[in-house]
Amino acid sequence: MKKIIRVAALGGALALALAACGSAPEDTPSSSPSSSGGAMASDFKGCIVSDSGGFNDKSFNESALNGLNKVKTDQGIQTAQAESKTDDAYAPNINNLISQDCNMIVSVGFKLSTATGDAATANTDVDFALVDSLPTDADGKAIELPNVKPLQFDTAQAAYLAGYLAAGTSKTGKVGTYGGLAIPTVTVFMDGFADGVAKYNEVKGKDVKLLGWDKGTQKGLFNPPEAPFAPGSGKANADSLVAQGADVILPVAGGAALDALTTAKATPGTLVIWVDSDGALVNPDSSSVILTSVMKLIDAAVESAVTDAAGGKFDAAPYVGTLENGGVGLAPYHDLDSAVPADLKAEVDQLKADIISGKITVESQSSPK
Repeated sequence: MKKIIRVAALGGALALALAACGSAPEDTPSSSPSSSGGAMASDFKGCIVSDSGGFNDKSFNESALNGLNKVKTDQGIQTAQAESKTDDAYAPNINNLISQDCNMIVSVGFKLSTATGDAATANTDVDFALVDSLPTDADGKAIELPNVKPLQFDTAQAAYLAGYLAAGTSKTGKVGTYGGLAIPTVTVFMDGFADGVAKYNEVKGKDVKLLGWDKGTQKGLFNPPEAPFAPGSGKANADSLVAQGADVILPVAGGAALDALTTAKATPGTLVIWVDSDGALVNPDSSSVILTSVMKLIDAAVESAVTDAAGGKFDAAPYVGTLENGGVGLAPYHDLDSAVPADLKAEVDQLKADIISGKITVESQSSPK
């Protein structure tokens, strides 16, 4: 049974409450792990491991950390964090946190699925929340574990709205997207975006082109694999899309999405649709080129999962964020609100209602099942 997680209200600047750290976690006073969650909040220790994008990505890692820090502020729990610099740091970082007597560990990202599955299997007295994936075994096969709560998001639904909006906003008749890596948590955005553009063309009798992604072949534009989510690795892709005429870009690339902002600010008339968090709030110096954001409310999902565990209410029931339960959505238009025609806003709102009601079904092979 998919559990609907309490979603915090949108709005307000996201706090950047983190300290730089290497592969080893920060020290905090320790407590004894208890998967029963019987400890008082002040004795409960919630911990978090980033993927290689790091906690300063202004995206999903940072959002997850914000959720944990919210519980720390509200409930007085202890916390520790481990920032992964490379992919081979995931298992050591998780094990280091286990040695720090963490009651619950939040693993952030698809790439931590096997390391989380291994650690949870070997440490049944520690609870885990895994963002954007199911735990997997050594062969990459998804497994269900009683001490792992998957936190996933059907971002194709919100990206569908963004695709329709982008097509309706474009002046050149071309929009584009690029990704960090060709993994499900990236391509799910691109699939929804493609379908939204196609819907606009169907409704309006137009032929807006999508550059950078072909949903049918699952082929598209991705950053170099050496550092796919690092700032700088997306610059060539962003520049290429603009050179081909795209005037609205959806970068699904963590920190490498910043490159699209750089390109947009240097190319008048080019706009960006951010992903994961509200881009205009986390990038206030670029708010003039951010049309909207396809948001995953990771912070609220993490906050809810950790709060439940600290209160002795941990459960492993998977959570899937949707438009209906508020786990995904479009951010406000902020500085560009007056640039979006009222009728286009109304059409996007109606599409959202149609997706929630089931009148429209958004499909992606990368959507959580």
